[in-house]
Amino acid sequence: MTTRLFAVVALLALMAGTTGAQQDARSILQAVAKNIGADSVKTISITGTGWNAAAGQSFSPTEDWPKFEVTSYTRVIDFDARYSREQMTRRQGSYPPRGGGGTPLQGEQRLDAILSGNVAWNVQGNMPAPIVRGYLDGIPVAELRQLEIVLTPHGFVKAALAGGANPRAVSWTPRGRRVTEVSFTALGKYRVSGTINDQNVIEFVQTRVGNPVFGDMLYETRYGPYKDFGGVKFPTVIHHHQGDDRLNPGHNVMDIRVSAVQANVAVPAVAVPDAVRAPAPPVRVASQKLAEGVWFLGGGSHNSMAVEFRDFVAVVEAPLNEERSLAVMAEVYRLIPGKPIRYLVNTHHHFDHSGGLRTYVAEGATIVTHQANREFYEKVVFSGSPRTLQPDRLFALNPDVVRDAVLEPVNQKYVLSDGTRMLDLYPVQGLGHAATMLVAYLPKEKILVNADLYSPPAQGAPLPAANPNMRTLNQNIQRLRLDVAQHVPIHGRVGTNDEFAKIVGQPATN
Repeated sequence: MTTRLFAVVALLALMAGTTGAQQDARSILQAVAKNIGADSVKTISITGTGWNAAAGQSFSPTEDWPKFEVTSYTRVIDFDARYSREQMTRRQGSYPPRGGGGTPLQGEQRLDAILSGNVAWNVQGNMPAPIVRGYLDGIPVAELRQLEIVLTPHGFVKAALAGGANPRAVSWTPRGRRVTEVSFTALGKYRVSGTINDQNVIEFVQTRVGNPVFGDMLYETRYGPYKDFGGVKFPTVIHHHQGDDRLNPGHNVMDIRVSAVQANVAVPAVAVPDAVRAPAPPVRVASQKLAEGVWFLGGGSHNSMAVEFRDFVAVVEAPLNEERSLAVMAEVYRLIPGKPIRYLVNTHHHFDHSGGLRTYVAEGATIVTHQANREFYEKVVFSGSPRTLQPDRLFALNPDVVRDAVLEPVNQKYVLSDGTRMLDLYPVQGLGHAATMLVAYLPKEKILVNADLYSPPAQGAPLPAANPNMRTLNQNIQRLRLDVAQHVPIHGRVGTNDEFAKIVGQPATN
């Protein structure tokens, strides 16, 4: 009887504490809403300048993402309609032209990203443009953009006070300054928390989203000093992080200095294009035999290559995500039955080229990569950190079944061989795109594989002018005295060396 009474008292106390925390959270949120004008804001327009970055495209694993100057930034949000349009014009500016993601930008580039309810798309000119994922493959685009509305100060307050949100509040005093964290679950599965100071404004909002490289990746926006813009308070600085700087220097994605904010602006109706309503096509792998025992594996935005040895198979490149890797592996086993995939060659660390590595580790393959990637891969990519938002095979399998990742670092020349066939791997020197770049070369077949340095033009298209990456590739071919007949790019079609030689013989572009 005493035990039962104690349990009842404990349960009532817990319920009372939970209710009290929720009531306290709501009162805090209501105070913030009143202070920043969230109650009266239905739509909002934000204008500014600053910089943004190519996430997942750092020059090396020890550097932050490459930055671009944003000369014009506008974002319009309709909170009730779950509508957002973010437009920016950017250029290289004074930032170092090192890394990927379009670095260095030639002239100005305009980005235009739209969300309308449950549909998301980009615009290029006046036409819908394909959304290239690679880095943020772990969350649907529309879901991510809905979440980004919640991460705004006014969006956070509205979502946290909505029915069923059940916000909770915890207060503490770091470094003698009292702050309160209010958290709730957004979109049914994302824990979103906001830090509120004693001035009743939100300093930063964060959540976590699935990412093929980072796992449950920190997704955070920090807000600078607030200013009254015509009766609505809004921060004058928006600083966005993707990734935890305690794990990797790459995390700073955008910094906007806000110059103007307008509340309750008219939001023009934007019709959802029919082309973007269709579901995404399934992953497709199209194989092409390049030589005896050598297959090109295309069919998507990123390619791989399979090389058959006497007792095993080596695959060059595991791009994008696990879904792509599983499809490529299935095609490899169809083409080369009865032989295990023993090696996966990784050209470089950029996230669209390394997002599928964990799948090969789960398969038991050794990862061959540039030596400069080793620490980042061991401590971050192949770590046991949580991957609850996008579980993959390596995370799900029993540790007793799957061994730890085995890496073979490449310093100078590295050779995979069975005594008959050889696959040579070389670090690329003098490259501004990535410090960790490898090219793969089959000397007998005269086949060279490169990532991001050279993609043959479409059939029938005029030859492009040579760019710095093409010229660097050509210099390395000459330095290494490689006899190349075919170029196999990770993006695009297979081409001949005669075609490449014509291109690099033309005047260079900057």
